[in-house]
Amino acid sequence: MDQDYYLELSDRPVLFEKATSLNCVFFDEANKQVFAVRSGGATGVVVKGTEDRNPISFRMEDKGEVKCIKFSLGNKILAVQRTTKTVDFLNLIQDYSQLEYSQECKTRNARIMGFCWTSSTEIVFITDQGIEFYQVLPEKRTLKLLKSQSINVNWYIYCPESSVILLSTANLCNVLQPFYFRGGTMSKMAKFEMELPPTTTKSLKISERDIAMATIYGQLYVLFLRHHSKASNSAGAEVVLYHLPREGTCKKMHILKLNRTGKFALNIVDNLVVVHHQDTETSVIFDIRLRGETDGSVTLHQPVLPARSIHPYQMPVAGPSAVVGQVPAPCRLYSSSWIVFQPDIIISASEGYLWHLRIKLQPIVHLLPDKGKLMDFLLQRRDCKSVILSVCSQMLSEADRQSLPVIATVFDKLSSEYKRYLDAEHSYTLAVETSQGRSSMLLKPPVRGQAVIDQSDMYTHVLCVFTEVKEAPHKFIIAVLMEYIRSLNQFQIPVQHYLYELVIKTLVQHNLFYMLHQFLQYHVLSDSKPLACLLLSLESVYPPAHQLSLDMLKRLSTANDEIVEVLLSKHQVLAALRFVRSIGGHDCASARKFLDAAKQTSDNMLFYTVFRFFEQRNHRLRGNPNFTPGNNRLRTKSESPAEHLSLPTSMNKVKNY
Repeated sequence: MDQDYYLELSDRPVLFEKATSLNCVFFDEANKQVFAVRSGGATGVVVKGTEDRNPISFRMEDKGEVKCIKFSLGNKILAVQRTTKTVDFLNLIQDYSQLEYSQECKTRNARIMGFCWTSSTEIVFITDQGIEFYQVLPEKRTLKLLKSQSINVNWYIYCPESSVILLSTANLCNVLQPFYFRGGTMSKMAKFEMELPPTTTKSLKISERDIAMATIYGQLYVLFLRHHSKASNSAGAEVVLYHLPREGTCKKMHILKLNRTGKFALNIVDNLVVVHHQDTETSVIFDIRLRGETDGSVTLHQPVLPARSIHPYQMPVAGPSAVVGQVPAPCRLYSSSWIVFQPDIIISASEGYLWHLRIKLQPIVHLLPDKGKLMDFLLQRRDCKSVILSVCSQMLSEADRQSLPVIATVFDKLSSEYKRYLDAEHSYTLAVETSQGRSSMLLKPPVRGQAVIDQSDMYTHVLCVFTEVKEAPHKFIIAVLMEYIRSLNQFQIPVQHYLYELVIKTLVQHNLFYMLHQFLQYHVLSDSKPLACLLLSLESVYPPAHQLSLDMLKRLSTANDEIVEVLLSKHQVLAALRFVRSIGGHDCASARKFLDAAKQTSDNMLFYTVFRFFEQRNHRLRGNPNFTPGNNRLRTKSESPAEHLSLPTSMNKVKNY
């Protein structure tokens, strides 16, 4: 079943000519390119990248067996190693000579083990006696030695993402010396020693196949696949993670327990450590962000999920060239011909395929029943938003009142991630406001990842849908809504009014007016103008809502105009007048508005009272009871606000009443 597979190969692999006696295949980890070199390059070289699908084709003179071939960053200079002493170069830059030029290693009797491009014009030779750092000068067709370091080298690995080369030294290959390259400089980092597994064989050496370097959650780690001999009575092999900081000492931080022995390979996918086991043709994943057993310095982790195979893959063609009408053939997974590169690349040179390994989140939902742990896992993944929202919807549809603690835990995890982003956004805004000129342009706004599930997301995709579930008890629905509001309040996130409106509408829908009254009375629902307007609209079904709305507007202290409008719309003209006087606004209040409202009541006594009030105000302010132009025109019920009538002739009679 598809739901059992949480790993898959990319559906658009890079296809290349498979390795044969005439065709040699190379992979460049820095540029993520596959080189197919036919007959030493004399009959053609085809380069295909994982990012740019347009192949690069060229020919070069056959000067012997090619041991290594790579482009500089940017594909402007080609480097080819054919012997253990020299590396040949060919400019592919326009207007430069196309003639090859060579560089021999400086150290006498040294043997070049390989080379790494660290920039578009900088290259490192790794020899068995050290490393040599060069600058390539393509216009002069020569190289300039920038720095070198003498050290006995058993093997090396390179991490292009961090520009760190790791050299293995010592007799047992367990002492590692890292070097960091940046902007034409080479920095020697602190060397460290890896713990060898307990064994009865003293000659055991660490192989480069058991070492990987990768960036996990923004930190560089050295991963050591430590095997245990049968005599050690160990539960199985393990992966030891050493944190390699730019400065300071390398420390052992994590141990991933594999609980089995055999042949393994490592990949890093979406910050997860994926360990492939060839014997059982299965893989397991580890997340070092999840809680594990710790002794204060090293954390032990078990696999997040049960071991599963990679999703079966159908190869549509028997190689890179399609055959019309051919039936897709199943790919043999975990083949001995597979070669794994970091972070997530799997190559089958015998078949001519390069895949990216990918994680499938939806099957994990069914394999990880602990909702809290599941949410911790999903929140760290790159494409998690839709899955998280579906998990929340499913969790609520299947839950009951006993599930509220679990629901609260999930809401708190979402709110914590949401709050972290809001704080980062606030800090960025303050930094931009306080900085000036160029410094403000250098500031980077926080990246909103898919793990940021805001109130709008929850409202639209989860809570609104949940309130429509007829099978769910209405009191449980209210409890869930209030639990989410509680979580937002706990993390000091201002609650949007539409969440309160959803609570009120749900209460009204189920005639829970007593609960609504309590929520408002004890300020469980925060005051806002939209909420007050909603309460006003409920007066026909719940008459006390009118007064509750007025009380809310009064508490806001910024809704005085709205309060007046509400009172006048209810023909409570004197109440509106008293309110205006209570807030000291009667001197600037519009007489026309109040006289118009009084006239609409058809109550002459009320009209006279309001009229006398404003006459007295005019006399007090200007020494004259007369109204200024604009205040002596009234509106009838049939008129729009822009259409007015003159003061009625009966007004004089009212004045002398």
